[in-house]
Amino acid sequence: MRITHIPSKFVSSARTLRRTTVVGTATVAATLLLAGPALAHITVTPDSVPAGSTDVLTFHVPNEEAHADTVKVDVQIPTDHPIAQFLVQPIPGWTFTVKNITLAKPLVTDDGSFSQAVSEVIWTGGRILPGQFQNFEISADPMPTGESQVVFKAIQTYSDGNVVRWIDLPQPGQAAPAHPAPTVTLTTGTATAAAPASTAHASTTSASSGSSGSSSALGLAGLIVAVLAGLLALMVLRQNRRLTAEAGLRDGAPAATGPATAAGEQAPAQRTGPANTKASSRQPKRRR
Repeated sequence: MRITHIPSKFVSSARTLRRTTVVGTATVAATLLLAGPALAHITVTPDSVPAGSTDVLTFHVPNEEAHADTVKVDVQIPTDHPIAQFLVQPIPGWTFTVKNITLAKPLVTDDGSFSQAVSEVIWTGGRILPGQFQNFEISADPMPTGESQVVFKAIQTYSDGNVVRWIDLPQPGQAAPAHPAPTVTLTTGTATAAAPASTAHASTTSASSGSSGSSSALGLAGLIVAVLAGLLALMVLRQNRRLTAEAGLRDGAPAATGPATAAGEQAPAQRTGPANTKASSRQPKRRR
């Protein structure tokens, strides 16, 4: 069997392709993994409502830790422009505490005059496991007027004692804060009626399925990484085959050497002429 010598430049090209595959796959994986925390902030929906409206606000709380559970969620309600009435959606496994403050000036709404307002809602008793999230809902009536936004600062406590404060606000000319506070923009649209009970029920159903939704997202990210890695590996394999073929042709290897023989069997020697040849000259005659 003939061993074809592969020029060093082709070997170098193959190595470069393999390195490119490794680096490319690592880059894709890192991008997907780093994109996760950017989407894992505590957020509130809807993020825009008409001023003076009655709305159900849903706080999405993910677990960003790998080895600890979220055991406490504290949402602070602004009191400089207070909200008169609050209702809290019960969540199985969690208990909530509502804190009130006495207003210096009573708040007058269509439902009457209020001397107190909610300043804080605290959920405890439950757990948000790593890789999961939980929705917490409140009904606010009415949303403040005369303001462009309402900031709900949130504090998240983990089972290992770590506390994450989602209280930062974006500043002009600066990068986005690492722990932004959930914020609702107030528009000048017409105030809406209170959200129907079916809306709150649908949101609760969404919260209970948080684990499967988060797991599906992580599984999809892993599948994308695996597919991209497979495609890159296939490209390298094809390129290596092409380089090997080119190297063989440039080194003078024939495209085909004839029919293959069994392992260990020697090919029959080629004959250089006829097996039986006749004498080309006559025998000399004897003289009498």
